[in-house]
Amino acid sequence: MRAVSTFPEARRAIRDPEQTPLPLDPGSPSASGDVAKFIAGLLTAILVVGFSIAPSIAAEKLKAVASFSILADLVKQVGGDHVDVTAIVGPDGDAHVFQPSPLDAKAVADANIVVINGLGFEGWVARLIQSSGTKAPVVVASKGVKPLQGEGEDNGKADPHAWQSIANTKVYVANIRDGLISADPADKADFEANAKAYLAKLDQLETEVKAAIASIPPKNRKIITTHDAFGYFGRAYGMTFIAPQGVSTDTEPSAKDVAKIIRQVKAQHVPAVFLENISDDRLMQQIARESGAKIGDKLYSDALSKPGEGAATYIDMMHNNVAAFSKALKE
Repeated sequence: MRAVSTFPEARRAIRDPEQTPLPLDPGSPSASGDVAKFIAGLLTAILVVGFSIAPSIAAEKLKAVASFSILADLVKQVGGDHVDVTAIVGPDGDAHVFQPSPLDAKAVADANIVVINGLGFEGWVARLIQSSGTKAPVVVASKGVKPLQGEGEDNGKADPHAWQSIANTKVYVANIRDGLISADPADKADFEANAKAYLAKLDQLETEVKAAIASIPPKNRKIITTHDAFGYFGRAYGMTFIAPQGVSTDTEPSAKDVAKIIRQVKAQHVPAVFLENISDDRLMQQIARESGAKIGDKLYSDALSKPGEGAATYIDMMHNNVAAFSKALKE
C-alpha cells in the first residue's frame, strides 16, 4: 500500500479574532469566562495546526489487473487489503475467444501490476498490453511450471490450464507474491504472510482432492468434458479426461470427431459427461444422449462462477469440481 501525503487546511480551524474579541474590561463579571473560552479556542486551533503540519498517510491500494477470474482470485488472496484487483475476463467468461475492449486497455494502462497466465492461454494479451501503453510490470503466473503438451491437433502446443494441478497453483502463488513485492516493497511482510497462509490452505485442499479421487472406483475414473482443460488434473490425481475439443475452445469439433467420441464412450463404458460453465452445452447433450452416459454437474475449468454460485474462488472451484466427479462416478 503506497503512502500519499495530504495537508488539511488548518486555517479553517482558527477562529477569526474579530468574531471573538477579548473583553476590554478585565474587571467585568464575564471577563474571566470570556478569556478562558478564548484561550481554550486558541489552544485547540494550535493543536489542529500542529497535527496538520505532519502529513497524514492516506492509503492507496495497488491497482492489479489479472487476465482472467481465476488469476484475479489468487492475486486477491496474496495481495489482501493492499490490492484492488480487476479481471479482464470475468466469471463464466471464456478467455480463449475473448476480444478486449477499449475499457480493458484503459484498465491495463492504469494498472500498477499486470498478471497473466502465459503458456499461450490468452492469445490476445500481448496485443492488449502493447496497445495500452502501460508501464506496469507483467507477471507470468505460470513461470516455472513444466507444461504438458497437447495431443492430436494440439500436438506440439503447450496445455495452458496448469492451474488444474494444485501443485502448479502453488507456483502461481509464489510468482504473484514476488511480483507484488516488487511493485510494492513496503508491504512485503504482508504479502509473504498472506502467501504463506494461502499455501497452507492449498496443502489442505490437495489432501482433500486426493482423498476424494481415491474413493472413486478406478474403473470409473474416466469422464468426458467439453474441451481439454483437465489434463493437469488427470495427470496429478489419476483420472482420464476425453474431450471433443482440444486445449482451446476456439475451434468446433467436426461431426467425425463427435462420432469418434461417442464410440469411445460406449467402448470404454465412460460413466458420465460433464458440462463446463464457459461452453455451450448442446454438444455434450448430444454425446450423452447418443452414448447413454449420464450428465454430471457443471464443472468450472477456465473461469470462476459469479459470487454465490458455488465456485467464486479457486478453492471453491476445486471443491465444486471434485464433488461433481465424486457424485457422478461413485454411483
